[in-house]
Amino acid sequence: MRRNNVRGPTSALTEFLRESGITHSLIRRRAQQQQQQQQAEAGPSNASGSGNQEGTNEEAHGETTGAPSGEAAADSDHLDSEEEPPAKKRKASKAALEKQKAAAKKKAKKQDDDDYEDDEDDAYTALSKSLWTNKSANPRPPTGSLEKCAKCSKKFTVTKYTIAANPPPGHLCHPCTKASGADPFKKPAAPRKRKSAAERRAVTNIQERKFPTLVSFCIKVVSKHINDVEAFGDIGSVNLDRIARVLCRNRSLTPENAILFYDTKNTNLKIYDGTKLEPPALTTLALLNPNLTSLRIDFCGHLDDAVLNSWSTSLPSLTRLELLGPFLVRVPAWISFFESHSGLKSLLVHQSPRFDLECMSALARHCPDITELRLKEIGKLDDTFLPHISALQHLEQLDLSSPSASCSSDGLLGVLHARGAQLTHLDLSGHEELGDDFLQDGICAHAQRLVSLRLDNLPTLTDEGLAAFFRAWTPTALNTLSIARAHEVGASALPALLECAARTTLSALNISSWGNTTADALANIASARELRALDVGWNRAVDDFVIKAILDGCPKLEEIKCWGCNQVTSGCPRKSNVSLVGVESYVYVSAY
Repeated sequence: MRRNNVRGPTSALTEFLRESGITHSLIRRRAQQQQQQQQAEAGPSNASGSGNQEGTNEEAHGETTGAPSGEAAADSDHLDSEEEPPAKKRKASKAALEKQKAAAKKKAKKQDDDDYEDDEDDAYTALSKSLWTNKSANPRPPTGSLEKCAKCSKKFTVTKYTIAANPPPGHLCHPCTKASGADPFKKPAAPRKRKSAAERRAVTNIQERKFPTLVSFCIKVVSKHINDVEAFGDIGSVNLDRIARVLCRNRSLTPENAILFYDTKNTNLKIYDGTKLEPPALTTLALLNPNLTSLRIDFCGHLDDAVLNSWSTSLPSLTRLELLGPFLVRVPAWISFFESHSGLKSLLVHQSPRFDLECMSALARHCPDITELRLKEIGKLDDTFLPHISALQHLEQLDLSSPSASCSSDGLLGVLHARGAQLTHLDLSGHEELGDDFLQDGICAHAQRLVSLRLDNLPTLTDEGLAAFFRAWTPTALNTLSIARAHEVGASALPALLECAARTTLSALNISSWGNTTADALANIASARELRALDVGWNRAVDDFVIKAILDGCPKLEEIKCWGCNQVTSGCPRKSNVSLVGVESYVYVSAY
């Protein structure tokens, strides 16, 4: 018996029985009263005799079926105090007890979850299915038999489509069934298919579907059967790169099929996923591509000192090296590589916890012609690196984003004072100490040639300071601008940004998570006629009208990201060749 106040959903019939007071207790009480009445009518002698016989039958039944001796006592909790105590039963045998447990387990399994008994005043348990298999349930006669219609009294042949009359009893013929508005031939609704977790996570983008080209079909087939390919032949570097992207996207690049991309004539090699390339395979890469001048390997977690030392001798012409995740390379290997490649011009390292000040000093000392430097997510990056970076006289592209600890504003001002005039790309995202003064005294004063500027996640920026910066800054060829997650800016900064962008050929803009933007200011983004990629995610003022204004005003637009813009509905305007990513209503529909 359950003694809680939790109730599950119940059917209309169950609710009606409960409101009418029809419970198991009432049924048992009425059955007992009827039995006592029959005994009284039979007379004292017969009553006593039948009572003895009944007790004997109950004892026999308890032995054969294994009915629990305590069941009568448990049921008496719901009976009136006038009930007679149950007759004593003989102790059940071991086999009977096992049958008793099995029967109780089967009964508990069939019991509906809606059966609850809170207290004696509101004792309720769902009725057994056996109560509905009686004559009052109006069962359908056998198929093929003759039955009289409950409405028109005409005889008809019973089929599987015959339905019961409402109200009962009886059944309806086909004409009366149609006259009542019921459709006996209606098929039951198909059960709703539950979406898998992968389908619920899928994001629906509003974009134009294009028919795939023959080249894309060929690339798909080649990528699927890459282990059966012996050689690519002369398919061109573009198609070769596309095949490499597809393989790396599926993590299908292995030491065996990677050889298909190697050639002694190669000068440029890109591996977008080197997860399965272990040190012997990475050493072989350098031996089979000795004339490489540019090498990129993403997810190169197996790259170690032995591999980098082998590259020091087997890749003498290398001038550009881009690595994502060289965790195992230690300081001596970095220094040895810099000493053997004095002509290195581009070093792009992402996530290298062992790259320290000694490595930076060796790079500035042995590779003075560096023009492109990326030290992203370098755990040991601090202000001590900055003087060596300032010493790189040919530096044009600098990425010091996402450090473990922010460099100081004064230290970075020194870098811009020394090299800002020649910088074309600058990424200082994640340096949380940078504020409005750095924008004015550093970028505005020394970096007028920037083509790409990224200052994401700078929480100390203010709306007035950023607006003043854009009014004073006069870049000559700004192409990419990203100032995401600046939560305190928007009202004044966005109009000033658009005025500044009007003097340039801005094609990519990211103002995600600007907290104080307005719909009118966002609609003015349409003035950036050269815009191709836009991210206005988490700007709560973005709605369908803003999207329409941007689509109408930006003829070259290819993609809009609007994550977190809950006023953009599924009925927002669309435009050919423009992908709209992150519409919440589409995500909601696909998830349920």
